[in-house]
Amino acid sequence: MDVVVLIGRVLFAFLFLGSALGHFTQTEAMAGYAQGRGIPMPKYAVLASGVVFALGGLSVLLGVWADLGSLLLVVALLPTAFLMHPFWKETDAETEQGEMVQFNKDVALAGAALMLFAFFAHVDDLGLTITGPLFDL
Repeated sequence: MDVVVLIGRVLFAFLFLGSALGHFTQTEAMAGYAQGRGIPMPKYAVLASGVVFALGGLSVLLGVWADLGSLLLVVALLPTAFLMHPFWKETDAETEQGEMVQFNKDVALAGAALMLFAFFAHVDDLGLTITGPLFDL
């Protein structure tokens, strides 16, 4: 069971670590997109969200307060879904569809991260983690 949970953590964290890398290597392009969405201080917002994705992803991957890392991901994903992918505002059908996919992806990942938070904060024997949970549910 421990190995299955570890594999799941690796697969889950891979997305966020890749996203964080993109935030750091494509900052200007992402800031331009964020600016188009009306995000204040878009460059700093891109870098800050990259830091949160990196910290949350590493936390889940390594099992260092993975409950807190999961919660960080929830806190980053929900605003991202609503602020960056408001499909309901789009007038072009193709753009609306693409934004809806991104919105749904972010909401689904937030749900999965919330379940991970509860799992890490509730289960006594997490196995294959560096630390135990920070929270106790």
